[in-house]
Amino acid sequence: MMNYIQALLLSAGVASAAFADNLNYLSPSKHHASLGVSLHRVAKRTHTTPHWSPSQLNFTHGVASGDPSDDSVILWTRAAPTSDNDQSNVTVSGYVPLYDHSTEQYVAASNSPVCVDWKIGTSKDLKHTVDSGTAYTSSDIDYTIKVEAKRLKSFTVYYYQFSICNSNKKSPVGRTKTIPSKNEKVSSPVKLAIYSCSNYPFGFFNAYGNPVRKDSVDYVVHLGDYIYEYGNGEYGWGDAYGRIPLPDRQIYTLYDYRKRLATYRTDLDLVASHQNFPWIPVWDDHEVADNTYRDGSSELNNTEASFISDGGVSVDQRKMNAVRAYFEWMPIRQVDMDDNLRIWRNFQFGDLFDLVMLDTRQYDRSITDVYWNTHYLSDIYNDAGRSLMGPRQETWFYKTLQNSAKRGATWRVVGNQVVFSRINSSVSSGADTPFNYDQWDGYQANRNRTFNTLYENKIGNNIFLAGDSHASWVSDLVWLDEHAYNPKTGDGAIGVEFAGSAVSSPSPAGQNVTLAAAQAGSDVFVATNSELQWQDFYYRGYYELSITHESVEAAYFGIPTTTVYSGAEIPLANFTVRAGANKLYRENGVVARGGSVEAGSLKGGKVAPKNLTHDTDTGKWTHH
Repeated sequence: MMNYIQALLLSAGVASAAFADNLNYLSPSKHHASLGVSLHRVAKRTHTTPHWSPSQLNFTHGVASGDPSDDSVILWTRAAPTSDNDQSNVTVSGYVPLYDHSTEQYVAASNSPVCVDWKIGTSKDLKHTVDSGTAYTSSDIDYTIKVEAKRLKSFTVYYYQFSICNSNKKSPVGRTKTIPSKNEKVSSPVKLAIYSCSNYPFGFFNAYGNPVRKDSVDYVVHLGDYIYEYGNGEYGWGDAYGRIPLPDRQIYTLYDYRKRLATYRTDLDLVASHQNFPWIPVWDDHEVADNTYRDGSSELNNTEASFISDGGVSVDQRKMNAVRAYFEWMPIRQVDMDDNLRIWRNFQFGDLFDLVMLDTRQYDRSITDVYWNTHYLSDIYNDAGRSLMGPRQETWFYKTLQNSAKRGATWRVVGNQVVFSRINSSVSSGADTPFNYDQWDGYQANRNRTFNTLYENKIGNNIFLAGDSHASWVSDLVWLDEHAYNPKTGDGAIGVEFAGSAVSSPSPAGQNVTLAAAQAGSDVFVATNSELQWQDFYYRGYYELSITHESVEAAYFGIPTTTVYSGAEIPLANFTVRAGANKLYRENGVVARGGSVEAGSLKGGKVAPKNLTHDTDTGKWTHH
């Protein structure tokens, strides 16, 4: 009897170790272990049950990698007996762990575990393996698998693959890349693709696939709105494209967010991007809900009326559901945090640059524009107490900028969600409310503190990235009204902002805006805002950065259509920032390379369409 008990304990211990290697059982927060799944309970529930048969399992959503360091990277896949997601719809309360699936009263759990082997190596055939392992998954974490591949060399390309244990059933081979070590001298360009705002029912995610077909970048940076929370027809109709977001309703529960993420991950170009490049993502608002802030969103707040009208889900519970699903489905690490909503973090790319990823939405944001309070925000937008990030993240951000400069990194690249530069939008919003208070314009004191950190500490070579707006904006980074600025020369600036359009979400000028109408709107915005050098409302798309010690080169690409699956793209504009200049490089007073752009409005330059489309599938150029 004693031998039997010892065997059971040993078996459970081995199972627990295999489960522990799957990071998705952990909490999104190292300091809140209860937000994870109890490994002991999962192992106890499953260790005497046969594994799922390999014939019943599939890798349902490809593979992914992300959050690379100099010696490790996160690898992700999903191995499941069904393409559907775990039906975790009931909010667990009381002393029962929030995500415990061992209580039939709440959730019907699967007692059969899934066993997956993984390996990573330097060649695509994976004959030269440098790390490998085995991990279990189960219904508790939606059959997702997330492991950390270690013992890797810095700034090196690797290939990886998963397989169902004791079978020939294998995942696709993924490609990834580590980043340079902190003090490594980087002599070759680091190339990034920058994305935001992919809305499934508005069309195909062609922008994700184009750098894959071109093999033009090393890493993907996603600034948020990876998914949208709406039901079909609430913000885009997907019927004509066969792209109805599931579940077909506004999402609130853990199952809802899992299913929505899974639906988005059926887009072939998104799958291809995850398979070929390591991702460094951060969320915006729609990963939870529209215009979120610390205590609510545009449609949900901590009031009894809101709780009743939105199906009995509180703000905190909805955020928890969204964050848990995001952590399970995205190739990101646990961040050493003090609460479960921290995603802000820093990546040090050798001596070349620091990539500082902020959360200006979910963490500790003061109230934003939720549509009925715009005039109120126009009265308080400059209050010193207002913050996009909260005091902890602000302090960390300013220290990170200073430490980056002190350690001698050439550039500071700041990934945030919303447009940082001051944008006077009174032409559309009216003179009484001249700004978009959901952007940094609604948190002027926070922006001033950021500028003060840069100017007072003489921190130069700053590149700010932004998404969210569904339009393209390129500006000199300048503390207007505090420092003299010359729009013709760029003198007085402390850096540059590159803000990008959406993968598929519609233009703020309207889904069906014409090219002429969009350009007319761009002309007004460029004329009204001194630091804004180029702006485009028309094209969906993305941009690429090529970073060296000498310069940052930015290339913007427009997607001709998202209504069909296509590799076509149109080069829109190219810009250069030279090291030490702290402003956009100008040729004859114009910031765009060659003095012209394909679309939008260019301060001091011209719009000169070449009418050329590049097919990234074939490499051919055609007139459009």
